[in-house]
Amino acid sequence: MTNSENHDVLVVGGGAAGLSAALMLGRSRRSVLVLDAGEPRNAPAAGIHGLLGHEGTPPAELLRRGREEVGRYGVVVRRARAVAATRDESGFTVTLDGGGAVHARRIVLATGVVDELPAVDGLAARWGRDVLHCPYCHGWEVRDRAIVVLATGPMAVHQALLFHQLSADVTLLLHEQPALVDEQAAELAAVGVRVVDGAVARVVVENDVLTGVQLRSGEVVPAEAVAVGSRPVARRDLLADLGLGLRELPGGTGAAVEADPTGATATPGVWAAGNLTDPFAQVGASAAAGAKAGAMVNADLVAEEARAALAPTSLTGAGVAGSHP
Repeated sequence: MTNSENHDVLVVGGGAAGLSAALMLGRSRRSVLVLDAGEPRNAPAAGIHGLLGHEGTPPAELLRRGREEVGRYGVVVRRARAVAATRDESGFTVTLDGGGAVHARRIVLATGVVDELPAVDGLAARWGRDVLHCPYCHGWEVRDRAIVVLATGPMAVHQALLFHQLSADVTLLLHEQPALVDEQAAELAAVGVRVVDGAVARVVVENDVLTGVQLRSGEVVPAEAVAVGSRPVARRDLLADLGLGLRELPGGTGAAVEADPTGATATPGVWAAGNLTDPFAQVGASAAAGAKAGAMVNADLVAEEARAALAPTSLTGAGVAGSHP
């Protein structure tokens, strides 16, 4: 392996979390390589919302700016996927999908999640356009429209109430979920949310415009937007090789990697950040988590280097100069 393929830190994932970690590390004069597989979760969205100073910025543009910014500090971003990892006494060796390998003293995992959607015909094709999941990310854009909430789990009533804040025309389709308890039904009725029983067959699209949701019974419920709770599951890239697994989130709402508040995982030398550890974090929160993880990785390296520098001094002070291996 050439010297150029040895780095202080390897960041796996080139989204908001990964690039923020790389930015903190680059500004700390660390040698950093970011591996970007080019599969950002929010790619279908027209714009990012709720991120102060970047409201409405297209996701691809935010990442372009991020890559440019980290490049100013010597960070290298490479389009590649990490497919395997091994540990040795000095760090980690990671194999890339196109061949070759990279060695790093520390790893930051920021590979994100995959959103699992119900098996409803046409639903996935509209994802990020008029099939939405988050009222804070996309709700303003569908305000005052006919919104259908497709129930996928225990948070469906909560989701319907949140979207009702944005539109007076909200319908909850129970799909394959159990009937509501009396209190839930009463709440929705009180605010004017219609509840429809029956499984969903497909979304209805005319001239590339979503117009409704068809039940298996044949009934079509008019809709201009569909809100659906996806099940975000952390990408498994390198997890098994690094001794990490996934934890199920409450209510079966997703699966994530366990990490402490600094991003440190159970595997020494490995940090995780962004949607990989918090699938429901928006871009700003993911970026903040990445920045914190980057700072903590640098602090860990500083401490290691201080101990290494102290070792020969300590031996000399003990009267054994020259015995340091």
